[in-house]
Amino acid sequence: MKNSYIGIVFFLIVMLPSLFAQKNVSLTSPDGRLTFSFKLDNISPSYKVTFKKQTLIKDSPLSLDFENGKFGEDLKMNKPMFRTGDETYELIVGKTKTIHSHYKEVLIPLEEKNAPNRKINLVVRAFNDGIAFRYEFPRQSNWDSYVMYDEKTTFNLAGDPKALTLFLPSYTSSHEGLYTHLDYNDIEENRLMDMPIMLEYPDNIFMAITEAAIVNYAGMYLVKEDGMFVGKLSPLPGQDKIKVKVNLPHHTPWRVMSISDRVGALIESNILTNLNEPCKIEDTSWIKPGKTTFTWWNGNVVPDTTFLPGNNFETNKYYIDFAARNGLDYHSVYGYAEQSWYVDDGYDFSTPGPNADVTKTIKPIDMKKICDYAGSKGINIHVWVNWKPLYAKLDAAFRQFNEWGVKGMMVDFMDRDDQEMIRIQEEILATAAQYKLFIQFHGSSKPSGLQRTYPNEFTREGTLNYEVYKWDTIINADHDISMPFTRLLAGATDYHLGGFRAVPKAKFKIQYTNPLVTSTRCHMLAMYVVLESYLGMICDTPPSYEGQPGFDFLRKLPTVWDETKVPDAKVNEYVTIARRNNTDWYIGSLNNSKARTLTITLDFLGEGDFTAEIYTDAEDVSINPNHLKKQIKQVKKGDTIELPLASDGGAVIHIYPR
Repeated sequence: MKNSYIGIVFFLIVMLPSLFAQKNVSLTSPDGRLTFSFKLDNISPSYKVTFKKQTLIKDSPLSLDFENGKFGEDLKMNKPMFRTGDETYELIVGKTKTIHSHYKEVLIPLEEKNAPNRKINLVVRAFNDGIAFRYEFPRQSNWDSYVMYDEKTTFNLAGDPKALTLFLPSYTSSHEGLYTHLDYNDIEENRLMDMPIMLEYPDNIFMAITEAAIVNYAGMYLVKEDGMFVGKLSPLPGQDKIKVKVNLPHHTPWRVMSISDRVGALIESNILTNLNEPCKIEDTSWIKPGKTTFTWWNGNVVPDTTFLPGNNFETNKYYIDFAARNGLDYHSVYGYAEQSWYVDDGYDFSTPGPNADVTKTIKPIDMKKICDYAGSKGINIHVWVNWKPLYAKLDAAFRQFNEWGVKGMMVDFMDRDDQEMIRIQEEILATAAQYKLFIQFHGSSKPSGLQRTYPNEFTREGTLNYEVYKWDTIINADHDISMPFTRLLAGATDYHLGGFRAVPKAKFKIQYTNPLVTSTRCHMLAMYVVLESYLGMICDTPPSYEGQPGFDFLRKLPTVWDETKVPDAKVNEYVTIARRNNTDWYIGSLNNSKARTLTITLDFLGEGDFTAEIYTDAEDVSINPNHLKKQIKQVKKGDTIELPLASDGGAVIHIYPR
């Protein structure tokens, strides 16, 4: 009895305080399959994530390092606040037009027990297709601003999932590289990884980690440290310690884990736009996504005529006429032989000179004349600019573009996503909207769903893409197939599509002008459906397209969608994506370098009878990869279509009501 009494006293004195100090909060998705579990103990806050009762992320510590000390130790948790969110909204540009966002949310107020008694809220949202959380910094009397050194958000993965990831050499990056497919346990420590990263668990469970709503904050990367992923923020320029400097109130981007037992659901998901603010542009009637020429890719090629190719009216007229004949929407004015269309005393496109001025054209270019001629043909003009001379006189430049009649621009060579560059990008979007201009970011980081807030953002680069065919041999179908499972999960990507001069790999040679490609014609067509982009590039020369098999499909193809479905996909091997625009469906099947046959079930069709135009690889594509077969079938909901995909091949289908 005496020993029992001593044990009870010991429990009351020693153990109970620690039990009371530990607090737990749990949040479950509306369908009950996903659970976020939060724990606060005397050491630090941590969380874990389960899907269908399987742990995907085990106890993962959370802390923040500020100039005035770490936040994460000796905290107390005030009363959590739960709510349910339910909204329906429309996207001006997107893979789905009308979106129903339904989630459960908890706000967990955390407060330091000791001075300076800072307060930070952890806000968590659970959707049926993922978990997201962010830190919110409310206005408070004893803390009005912060300088952040590190956001120590961790993802402590359970087990040994297969990872598909992009390793990067540094934070200064155009985010262009080859993806690596390896076991989580084989990832080397301290190697910088881009997001999104795809993770494949046993029993066909998939998770992708990325971020949403990056506003006035630094972009985040992942590094493996002590066996777990740790978030790393891009530092402000000129040093490596300070990542974020802001006044309160403020909040971080959302840290997003898209999760499903069907990998196609991650591609279909709209979780990133769900987590962004509603549209800030009052009048969106001028926002017109579409397809465009991009003469820089093919080398500004023109036929033998009486005029010189290059920065002049006649070259642009040639491509404007091509666009008008074939129902394209835009023609791009870039430059020629490393000479921009605007005044620039720099060395090349990437290095503007001290006197670069985007409000003044070089002598051979009359921008208003080009815009007026294009307008007479029903074509709009957009231009390329290096971000530095553009940002130097942003308002004046956009005013001048508007006066000329320019409708948008590619903003290039940003190569950063620190807080300063993130703010610059948002300022460019907001100012461009005032002048009714769209933006296409190149040399840029991944998107984060911001096209909901600023639908004048049509697309971003941030990929190793078909421009590389102009100077290297590393691009191929095995790289293409990584895109839907990684970079595409963050949003639209500009991939320089449309190379119609394919050759077998053994015959490929580097050509800066009239570049060759190595995948089949059907693979090229499928990329337009599989890769989300609201400014579809038709990059090759007019003779490469007109009269060529498959160009009829591109002429009809929209660039925005009412609905997106993924009937079949296997990570890094193949994917089939079906996208609806009004009553028509467009289906693209993209393959890697291993030949296979896929069977597509048309269970996403509505009722009634439909006609299907089917484009598949021809039998001789190993000799001539530009060959394809086209057949027309009558189909209805529930029918199946068999698609033979060649090595480096693909298939596309256009389905429309009879």
